[in-house]
Amino acid sequence: MKRHALLSAVLVSWLLSPQVARAQEKSSIPRGTDGKPDFSGIWQTLSAAEFDLEPHSTRRDAPPGQGIVEGQFIPYRPEALQQRKKNFDARSSEDPRTKCFTLGTPRGIYSPEPFQIFQRSRDLTVVFQFGHSVRTIHTNGTGHPKGPIGFWLGDSRARWEGDTLVVEVVDFNGETWLDRAGNFHSDQLHVVERWSFLDANTIQYTATLEDPTVYTRPWTLSVILHRHREPNFQLIENYCYTLDYDSFYPVPVSQ
Repeated sequence: MKRHALLSAVLVSWLLSPQVARAQEKSSIPRGTDGKPDFSGIWQTLSAAEFDLEPHSTRRDAPPGQGIVEGQFIPYRPEALQQRKKNFDARSSEDPRTKCFTLGTPRGIYSPEPFQIFQRSRDLTVVFQFGHSVRTIHTNGTGHPKGPIGFWLGDSRARWEGDTLVVEVVDFNGETWLDRAGNFHSDQLHVVERWSFLDANTIQYTATLEDPTVYTRPWTLSVILHRHREPNFQLIENYCYTLDYDSFYPVPVSQ
């Protein structure tokens, strides 16, 4: 009887061990026909990173946030820090978001609006609700095209490291900001993203940014993405760039 109780205790202890928990989580993540993790779905962050990547208190135009930058602060060059201050002071009019330009990479991922991923073996298509931007992440082993071209979202080429999707993004045009606080980059930006499941409905997203003309060293940000599971949830048309023409649209007559 004692031996039976001991075996039961060992079994329970094993089932509750972190290694088993991780193995169960790994086995529960969705996978495609090729066996790779399948990130298809509609995702959104709960972070306040869109308002400011760095730690910040409440502002009239932003809620407080603890930031998502490893080490808290972005390592700007002195002259770039001055440009960031100018951006911040003019953020209400100069943020490309206010002109409904695409949010860029990686900003579109931690924007407060949802985005949807469609995945197949050769690529992932990311559709953003804001402005209906579409980004392709190639996973077919092809290289970056000969540049410079200057993409708003950069050119994304990925590889798999186990169950983690590692994405190299280059060839930016330098026109996008990283948040509403004026954090920015140049056309020399190089981003390395890492996408990995924490469980079937949660993604750990990290991005390391390198831009020798703006930063003194590479730096990393990290956010958690949550899957939308509400019945019939879908992206909503957000054609914000048509708002300036609202006065020209006919007003529907009430029935």
